[in-house]
Amino acid sequence: MSTRWGNRLPPLPSPYGGCGTPFEYDQGEGVRCADCLAKPRAFARARAACLYDEASRGPILQLKHADRTDLAPLFARWLSRAARDLLADADAIAPVPLHPSRLLGRRYNQAAEIARPLSRLAGVAYLPDALVRLRATGTQGGKSGSGRRRNVAAAFGVPARRALQVVGKRILLIDDVMTTGATLEGCSRALLAAGAACVDVAVIARVKESANRSI
Repeated sequence: MSTRWGNRLPPLPSPYGGCGTPFEYDQGEGVRCADCLAKPRAFARARAACLYDEASRGPILQLKHADRTDLAPLFARWLSRAARDLLADADAIAPVPLHPSRLLGRRYNQAAEIARPLSRLAGVAYLPDALVRLRATGTQGGKSGSGRRRNVAAAFGVPARRALQVVGKRILLIDDVMTTGATLEGCSRALLAAGAACVDVAVIARVKESANRSI
């Protein structure tokens, strides 16, 4: 089943903007999309393996909500290709964290399930708990861009005992889907505040437009 999905999902076209938005043609290195120019991101670069669409939605939701952790190595392989340039620069890989209450109900963190095998594939250090979610937040699904930002404001942090793991390091942050980027932005700000030199982002899929999705 994993192989069938892997064959069906075309890679996200390149080149990319800073937030991972694919451009139709090469506009030169360092070019940003209109959204990034209007409001610069905390993370430096982003990559996605594919678009979040009818083909990718099923397997992603199965990993996230249906205990299909067997799909995580497949997604890690996708990211090892899509984020090859970011992995080459990364000192460490960190997953977007779940709050303990959410983790208790789901029993696993889908971002961590992808980040762990990705670190092995790339030979990059894995930081499973350098970043934590400080408070429980409601689901991001159905919220506007500003609502998503408010929902995760000050929701993430780096524990003092883990600060040395991120100080001066280039961190590659891993999640399943990027919609508006609010969660990844919040995580990036927390890592930078703790002394990270730079934060890049890699996700399985990104929503083509900054529209609300129930994911």
